[in-house]
Amino acid sequence: MKEIPELRVIDILRNNCIDIAATLPCDRIKGLLPLIEKNFRTIPLTREENGLGICAGLYLGGMRPVMVIQSTGIGNMINALGSLNLTYGIPLPVLASWRGVHNEKIEAQWQFGKNLPTILDAAGIRYTIIGSIDELVNIDTAIKDSFQNARPHVVLMSPAIWEGSCCENPVPCEITPRHSHLEFVSEIRKPEMTRFEAIKTLVSCAGDNIIVSNLGIPSKELYEIKDRELNFYMTGSMGLVSSIGLGIAMAQGRHVFVIDGDGSLLMNPNALASIGAYNPDNLTVVAIDNAACGSTGNQATCTNSQIDLELLAKASGISDTQKAHTCGELEEALRRKAAFVHVIVRPFNASCREIPLLAREIKERFMRAAAR
Repeated sequence: MKEIPELRVIDILRNNCIDIAATLPCDRIKGLLPLIEKNFRTIPLTREENGLGICAGLYLGGMRPVMVIQSTGIGNMINALGSLNLTYGIPLPVLASWRGVHNEKIEAQWQFGKNLPTILDAAGIRYTIIGSIDELVNIDTAIKDSFQNARPHVVLMSPAIWEGSCCENPVPCEITPRHSHLEFVSEIRKPEMTRFEAIKTLVSCAGDNIIVSNLGIPSKELYEIKDRELNFYMTGSMGLVSSIGLGIAMAQGRHVFVIDGDGSLLMNPNALASIGAYNPDNLTVVAIDNAACGSTGNQATCTNSQIDLELLAKASGISDTQKAHTCGELEEALRRKAAFVHVIVRPFNASCREIPLLAREIKERFMRAAAR
């Protein structure tokens, strides 16, 4: 009987105790993806980099994730693979359908595909090339390397592996009939609080729950107000803090408070779509909006006159939202653990010291505390 390569991959994932998969489709692995959905808890993604943040959060919360994507998506993950996974020592096996090389007819795939090994080499990211069914065993080696050495490991899977496979193709899905109704009246008043005051209010409400803080000055301000083991400080990977918070919330029983910002959310609004899709009841995104990129010189963002982040959250499927202009309004929203709190603040940066912790120290003490 002819071996079905897709089933071999499923066995390898199961034997490595993978318990959740974040996926984006590719025509070449259309037989593999339904089997993954059938055998593992699966998170369908809208963008690969967003999925990388979710997977980082899942790992920080105690799970063993894998990403299964098309190789083109690695292009929008390169920075985060370096500034998040390599910097903090966060493992992630990435099974990538390698396009642009084997019998590739789409010209747009050629340049990135043929140069991808060189790109990964230059970025310091480990990779393994799987060219045939006989080499599938090397997926096992790559996954073990990722978790044992706390680093990402990309597996480039040639379409040649699946040629002649008798695995069934997925049945097309249909749109779910539904009715949408939204009544939204919003007022953004002149800000009274600073971000420092907003974070201080959050700390007073957090108890023994988790706080994940956006990169730059927000993390410095949180550290200055109250350093604690259950604080996870971002040092890079702008746009991924809410994605990481979602992953932690999906893996943890504790409530997770995320300190995000207007500049960061606008860089990765996919995070809101993912949160809206899963709506974990133990996640609160505290979107601190100063209408500026505060850590880089207070350059204006489009929340200054164009976009209402609370409305963006509602449009993404997050129904439990609230605005906060004062410390009292913010405290009320935090006490009831609203899913999304749009906090209007003045563009002011408190004078704070650098966080005297290396990224891996932040990760290790956080994971020890979260596992208790």
